Amino acid sequence: MSDTDEDAISSDWGAEEETPLQEDDKIQLYPLTKETISEGLSLLNRVGNGLGHAFVKLDLKEKSLNDIAAISSYIHIRFLDLSKNHLTDLAPLASLSHLLWLKVDNNAVACFKGQPFGELTYLQWLSLAKNKLVDIDGLVCPALQSLNLTGNGIRQMNGFQTGCFANLVTLELRGNLLETTAGINLPTLQRLYLAQNVIDRLEGLEKLECLTILHLRDNKLETFDGLSPSMKCLQYLNVRGNAITNEEVLQSLGHVSKSLRTLVLSNNPMERTLDYRPYVLLLLPQLERIDKDLVSMEDRTEAWELADEEIPEP
Repeated sequence: MSDTDEDAISSDWGAEEETPLQEDDKIQLYPLTKETISEGLSLLNRVGNGLGHAFVKLDLKEKSLNDIAAISSYIHIRFLDLSKNHLTDLAPLASLSHLLWLKVDNNAVACFKGQPFGELTYLQWLSLAKNKLVDIDGLVCPALQSLNLTGNGIRQMNGFQTGCFANLVTLELRGNLLETTAGINLPTLQRLYLAQNVIDRLEGLEKLECLTILHLRDNKLETFDGLSPSMKCLQYLNVRGNAITNEEVLQSLGHVSKSLRTLVLSNNPMERTLDYRPYVLLLLPQLERIDKDLVSMEDRTEAWELADEEIPEP
């Protein structure tokens, strides 16, 4: 997996200065109607005992919705996209007991308390990116496998416990306000994306025994202290764009599991003064890729030569 596989590309090209809305420019908001629902339905499927049929997919993105009460009678919906509306209350979804996939990106949901997720017992994929969430209090989804909370205002990860997320394998928290990795007790978690926060310390990672991907790009880490050998499945670690300054800090990489295959270190301060590839290979000779480049035989030879230089004469 390369650096660009996991890093979102951002740019302010074409950004325009916001101006206050005039009276005629105010956004018009609408409640959901049966007509709008009919236009968005697709994917006819068998339901119930297999003798009946119903549409199970509903696309309601960009409908200027602020009320979805009308959806409550469409109990067979399994896949629902509510992105780019103006929703704060998702309570009408409680009757959609067969829901498997739910996308509510770019809305105005501010908290999980009073929302219906505890009743959606089959929900496996949930995305609430770019809402107004500041914590996850009240969110319980035992069947959930993938959760995306990118671009909110979440400051801590307390609440990510096994009892609430027993099956979660992918967690995305990019672009929040996290200062630490503490608070996650999810031994089944496999992929954790924490780029673009303000994380300056690694804590609690010893509980993530099944983690294969840890993405920490664009944070404030100065050391690797907190990486744990109990993360024995870790294969990909991205700490690009942090505050790593010198080779002494790299020594903490010795605690990383021997399963690690890709390490991304570019855009740290040490890059300006140090060719860190041989130092890294001395500590982690099993690596197959450093930054965007595959480890070559020339890289390994340079690491061996560095090792010879550091061994004192008898």
